[in-house]
Amino acid sequence: MQIGVIGSGSFGSSLGVLLADKGYDVTIWGRNSGLIQEINENHRNEKYLPGIDLPKNLKGSTSLEDAVRDKDMIVSAPPSHAITDILKEIKSFLPEKAPIVSASKGIENGSLRLVSEIFEAELPGKFHSRLSYLSGPSFAKELVKRVPTIVSIASKNEATARKVQEIFSFTYFRTYWTPDVVGVEVGGSLKNVIAIAAGVSDGLGFGQNTRAALITRGLTEISRLGVKLGADPLTFLGPSGMGDLILTCCGDASRNRTVGFRLGKGESLDSILGGMVEVAEGVKTAKSGFELSQKLGIEMAITTEVYKMLYEHKNPKEVVRDLMGRDLKREGL
Repeated sequence: MQIGVIGSGSFGSSLGVLLADKGYDVTIWGRNSGLIQEINENHRNEKYLPGIDLPKNLKGSTSLEDAVRDKDMIVSAPPSHAITDILKEIKSFLPEKAPIVSASKGIENGSLRLVSEIFEAELPGKFHSRLSYLSGPSFAKELVKRVPTIVSIASKNEATARKVQEIFSFTYFRTYWTPDVVGVEVGGSLKNVIAIAAGVSDGLGFGQNTRAALITRGLTEISRLGVKLGADPLTFLGPSGMGDLILTCCGDASRNRTVGFRLGKGESLDSILGGMVEVAEGVKTAKSGFELSQKLGIEMAITTEVYKMLYEHKNPKEVVRDLMGRDLKREGL
């Protein structure tokens, strides 16, 4: 089986390693010619996966066409803001019968589209039954160390979901399929926003009580938005909901938690993002998540406060004060 992976960052590369471990021939695309050369000559990706030897059956390419044409499966893992342009470029040479798996997380700024909505809008209808979405608690640096991991595979087409589930499942990587694309997408996107809030709490020196409060109430507002968009509320109790939320809010390797932590310590957003190697999706998603909640008339207190902190320069201490001082209400609302 020939598999193409779009995106040579940590998560795209780690999925490529997993699939190569299973014996598939993997071609991974990236824009950085030096990084691609390093993959091909040294079997390393030191920028994103330092110290990890890559399988010999994983190669790199700077040509999107080379990574996509005639492949038996396509895995798409670029930052979510890059997806639209990439799809416009590759749709003329996408193989019609190959499953397409998106592993990107986010809500597009401006259009407020979920990643699944971007794929369905940008690709012709003949590809729609082949689309699926991978999400769950899966840090790339642990995945390439073969740490046992579970994720969700969502697709509106059961045959596609089951095929992708079978291709990905391995000794250290277990997959669960679900038809709830919206739930998996909403959970995977907004958990990054809540993780920024959790990082701020840690940076301010608050304890486990506060982090647990943010995770609990964060899951409530994620579920509230997801159900409004048609998601199954039970999805948010699974790997792509609670599982990913806990990992991203608590794990030291979480980029979004790191952004929040440094904000809580008093650093500016510009200096934090300027020094990061990879994209913290929660920064852009905070804006689109806030705007989507306003459009739909849904209260999302944590998302709103994170938005104000990132885009209106609200002091993190004031964010905590205003969250704790909100009107008292019944649990679950």
